[in-house]
This record gives sequence, structure tokens and C-alpha cells, in this order.
Amino acid sequence: MNTSKEATEFEIVDIGHDGKSIARPIGDNSKVAFLDRGLPGEVVLAKIYKRSRRYDRGRVTEIVKFSPERVEADCQHFSICGGCSWRDLGYEAQVKYKRKRIIDSLERLGGFEDVKFNEVITAERTLFYRNKMEFSFNVEPEKPHGFSLGLHHQGEFAKIFDVEECLLESELSNQILSWFRNYVIENKLTAYDVTNHTGYLRFIMIREGKHTGEIMVNIVTTTSEFPDKAKFVAEFTKKFPQITTITHNRNDRKSNIAYGDSEEILFGDGFIHEKILGRMFRIYANSFMQTNSYQVEALYKLALKSAEFRKTDRVFDLYCGAGTIGICASEFVKEIVGIELEESAIIAANENAELNSVTNTMFLEGGVRETLREKKQELKSADIILIDPPRAGMHPRAVFHAAQFGARRIVYISCSPGSFVRDATLFRDNGYQLKEVTPVDMFPHTTHIELVAVFDPT
Repeated sequence: MNTSKEATEFEIVDIGHDGKSIARPIGDNSKVAFLDRGLPGEVVLAKIYKRSRRYDRGRVTEIVKFSPERVEADCQHFSICGGCSWRDLGYEAQVKYKRKRIIDSLERLGGFEDVKFNEVITAERTLFYRNKMEFSFNVEPEKPHGFSLGLHHQGEFAKIFDVEECLLESELSNQILSWFRNYVIENKLTAYDVTNHTGYLRFIMIREGKHTGEIMVNIVTTTSEFPDKAKFVAEFTKKFPQITTITHNRNDRKSNIAYGDSEEILFGDGFIHEKILGRMFRIYANSFMQTNSYQVEALYKLALKSAEFRKTDRVFDLYCGAGTIGICASEFVKEIVGIELEESAIIAANENAELNSVTNTMFLEGGVRETLREKKQELKSADIILIDPPRAGMHPRAVFHAAQFGARRIVYISCSPGSFVRDATLFRDNGYQLKEVTPVDMFPHTTHIELVAVFDPT
């Protein structure tokens, strides 16, 4: 193979789980290369920048032969943005490769056979489907106003580009972002420097109740008062009367996360509402909520249908968050027991149960592994277990303890095929058979895919 300074001709043979293309040099099948772009069937020129014994990594410099599945990206920021890596791939093809990724992972990595793989539940909306976006600040001395406000460059933690238009949340969110950028410039507020950890403004987060029309703006800064709060709120809400609440979160952590160790409500109630399957849910600045309000209804409908509830059922809702899926399931069963580590989520879950006049739920604060182990006698039994863990999946002992309750069915919602394969293998080792998997596309134009899986005792 040529040196890294020379371009080599590759054929793209597949797409990896992270959206990178899997390629082989033309005429040489001895080693694969992971390239930053390219679609199956395409021939490209690429330069290798990192070599290893098993594979190389490279960047595409030219596409020689185009795939018929390639489309023109509709976003002006596509070439630099680290967000929607598949905007140049037709939607039908996106769905095909997402389903293939799940099947390959389970069959090749997990050795699963005789599993029913259903077709992907596709998204009806592929534009403006997100209910939450976080836009980052960073110091940019070479720019006239000295900072950038927007999203990360591909693969660049400390490099932010100014977003002019994002097709993920709404036209209104784009207008809010533009106005706030101008407000910062006009009022000479300082941006946070993610490298040197100096400055003030870190993030602006915009949340929308897609089914309620309520809008939250959350400003995340380092720890100090927001300057001229009354002036800011008056001008902001005059320009955008759709905004129902504004919050100010503060943290001095070096880790660059849009989360506050303390919060001040600048305007409104400090929360918004979203409606899911006829239920109303209260969302705070730091609440977890599925970010596609439209497709989450399809996800939850599928999970609830898959559970095949009975009115006498006692249901565990593990990693319950703010109680959304458990509350949606409550009308079909006798009792819901939710378990969640975060105290704020448990508070929100109880509020949401009260908001919906649901009286057959109990939400326990604690880690899933610890709670299932330490409160086994108190918890007694479960007929159905619903599981919706974070991307990292479950702790192996959490799988073990969950399996000990002898539920007649486990319904597992996953946002990571990789961690799901590991957990499915653990459930198999603990007496449960994977019966059925249905992918649900929550994030069009990205490589991410959710799934709903059904386990029954062996």
C-alpha cells in the first residue's frame, strides 16, 4: 500500500456502526480501512493517516464512482458538522443499513439464531423532529466578535462553527439561536473557552413541546449572576412570545456538559410540558426525555404492545427516568414499580404521576443493580419487566438480579446495538431467550438506531 502522503484507490464495501465507511484497497483484500466517508459500492481515493496491524484509518480525498444511493445533502453545514453524518444517503438506504447493523451485531457478535427481525419502523418526519438542541460556545479570537456559537466540527471537541440553520429542531429554534448570538455580541458578554476554562457563556439549550407548543430556553454559564436579567428577559420574550420559560444553569466543571449544579428560573415556571400517548409530562432543564416527540409514540406503542400486559400484572420499569413509559403503561396493569438512580428524575416521575392522576405507580430512587439486590424481599415479584437503560447498557449484575424475579416477559428498549448484544447474551446466560427485535428509527440522517426486543424464559 502507498504511504500516507499518497492517495490510494479503495472500494467501499460496508458502513460501520459509527457511520464510517469500511473499505478495501482495489486489488488487495488483505486489510480493511475505515474511512471518514463514502457509501457501499463507491470507489474513492483516500489517504491513510493511521496504520495498525489489523486495519488502517484514512480520509477520502475524492469520490471516483458514486453510489446510486447517494443524494445531495440538504444542510449547508453538512461538510463540517459532526451531527447528521448520513444526510447524503437516501432515507430508504439509511433504514436498510441500520437494520443490517442490528442483525449483523446479534448474529456475528452474539451468535443469536432463530430471532425474528422485523422491518424498521420508519420516521414520518425526517426534518425538524428533535425537541431539544444544545448549542455550544467557544472562544474564536480570529472572528470579529471573538466567539462561535453552534455545533462541533466533525471529530473536534474544541472546535465550534456558527450555526446559521439547523434542520433538526425547528425554524423557531434557529431564529432564537440567531437572536441570542446577536444579543451576546451587542451586550459584550464573554464566551467560555473550552481549552483554557475561562469565560462565561457555555451553552444555550432550546427545548420544545412538539405537541404542546411550549418553549424552554436554558442558558448554561459558569457560576455568576446573569447580567441585566430583567432587560434580557424583557427583550427576549418580546421578540419571542412563544417562549414559556427561561432558566439559567450554572456550573464550573471542566467537563463541557450542558448541565447545571445550580439553577435560577429567569422567566416562567422553570419547566415545559410534552404530551405522549395522551399523557402529559413535565420537563425541566435537566430532565431526560426522548428527543423525538413524534417517533417516541411509535416506540412506546410498540414496547407496550410487545409486553402483552394483563390487568393483574406487576411491572418493573427499570431506568425509569421521569416515569414516561411506566405512566403510559399504568392503565393496562395493576402496579408499576419504577427504579431510577437520579433523584431529580424520581421527583419528576412522582410529579408526572400526579399530573396524570395515576395512582398505581411507585418510584424508587437508587441504582438498578443495588435496588434489585438489596430490596428483593420488598419488591417480591414481577410479571413483566420494562428496561430502557442508558447507551452503556446494564451492569452484568443488574441483568442477573433482574432475571431472578422470574418475569414471564422482558421488553428491552435499546439505543445502542453494541451494548444490547452484550446484555442480550447475559440474559441468555440467565435463562431468557431473545425472541424478537424491531428497530425504530428515532434519528433520521444519523447512524443511531433504537430497538425494542422481547425476551421470554427459556
